Amino acid sequence: MMKTPLQTRPANWFILFIILLTLGGLLRLLDITDPPLDFHPSRQLRNTLVARDIYYSILPSATTEQRELAHSFASSVGRYEPPVTESIVAVTYFFTGGENIASARVWETLFWLLAGIALFDLMRRAVSPWAALIGLAYYLVLPFSVEASRSFQPDPLMTSAFVIGIYFLYRWSEEQTWKWAILAGIFLGLATFVKIVIAFFAGTAAIALVLFTLKKAFWKSKQVWAMAAIMILPALLFYVLLNQGRSTEYFLSWTVALIKLITSTDFYTKWLAFLGQLFGLTMIFLSIAGTFLVNPRLRWLLISLWAGYLLYGLTLPFQMYTHSYYHIQLIPIVALGLAAALNPLIESAADRGGVGRAGFIAVIVAVIGFQAWVSRSVLVAESFHHEPPFWQQVGEAIPADAKVIGLTQDYGFRLMVYGWRKVALWPYVTELAEVRNGTVDFADRFDELTAGRDYFLVTSFGQLDKQPSLKKLLDAYPIAGEGDGYVLYDLNP
Repeated sequence: MMKTPLQTRPANWFILFIILLTLGGLLRLLDITDPPLDFHPSRQLRNTLVARDIYYSILPSATTEQRELAHSFASSVGRYEPPVTESIVAVTYFFTGGENIASARVWETLFWLLAGIALFDLMRRAVSPWAALIGLAYYLVLPFSVEASRSFQPDPLMTSAFVIGIYFLYRWSEEQTWKWAILAGIFLGLATFVKIVIAFFAGTAAIALVLFTLKKAFWKSKQVWAMAAIMILPALLFYVLLNQGRSTEYFLSWTVALIKLITSTDFYTKWLAFLGQLFGLTMIFLSIAGTFLVNPRLRWLLISLWAGYLLYGLTLPFQMYTHSYYHIQLIPIVALGLAAALNPLIESAADRGGVGRAGFIAVIVAVIGFQAWVSRSVLVAESFHHEPPFWQQVGEAIPADAKVIGLTQDYGFRLMVYGWRKVALWPYVTELAEVRNGTVDFADRFDELTAGRDYFLVTSFGQLDKQPSLKKLLDAYPIAGEGDGYVLYDLNP
């Protein structure tokens, strides 16, 4: 690696490294107690319900009714992954005096910052510390990164463990010692256990660096087989042996049923446009270009990660242009490539003095500052503190023993979290419903879907407007209760 005058003074870049980590942490802790409705609320509320179930199961003062309700809610949300993050947060609830979304955000932020340290040291082994700092800045202050990495779901921990795992994998490739092999296996295994979709990235990265390091002799290495076993066995045990039904259901529902999407050019256009919204297409292509400007070891690692991302996208096509958090693991990969692409420019600027260097630094600082300000603005732009009281009001309007079907937000999760009531769900009109069923008119199934129900709850009036036939049917029923934002229809007048 080429040395520049700036690189001989580590104290300079180390101070900036600490400043960036501090900035990244502070951004993620803004508005820390706001309800988790800012980013993919249904996914965050799902985790909230699972954490609540665990919390009440270990809380000595919880009543039988509370435990049964909490367990009923958690059982209805679908468990495709082991509740790792939820368990950590539930135990934190126990020691901090109750449920609080701040607990989840603090943990997710800590995971992301620890991974940032590993990512920086990985970049620093291939490019100058200054280029690595810019890559780290992208990883920490990109608005999508700030929103996604503090959200209460498995993905931030999955990605953080994955980043630390590929760092140890890279160190193993350099030194081939048992220490790095075991650590790589543990963290890549943890990432895959937390959420199986990271296997596309962990698997391709491991294969690439093992073959790069040992060539055809890889099969003779006890370290390789130990690393593979540690990586694979935990996920294999949970997803294939213990949770086979759910895993099969997920594969059939999201891959087999939707694989037809990859045959359309429209799919790739939407995918690329979605990436542009999250990352900026210039950053994506610059990062890919940087892949070919680094040492062979990192080059093959980056190529394998992009290959893993492509396979991942083709396997889960619908999520590629609809679910932003399905791209969270791309953040560190783009950051790595950016550091590589910008390294020659950084080294050129380091050799300059006076106005040239000062101007270059000013531009970099301005870009990072602007992105940090955008991230801050996104988080504080809207408050959701009014939501819990509203859903408590809705919950109080529904008799405890009533059987209710509803057209309500986030699969009824808001009502369960804040109103402690569960309702059967009336189908939504969504793009996914159109792709799966080819129809969005459910009114002809009204008698079937409402059979045995006492009430019909409407809180999602936008969805009701998309189903005029349903709206017409409901107008014939008396209103049992209503308020600002909800209507409860009596189905048994």
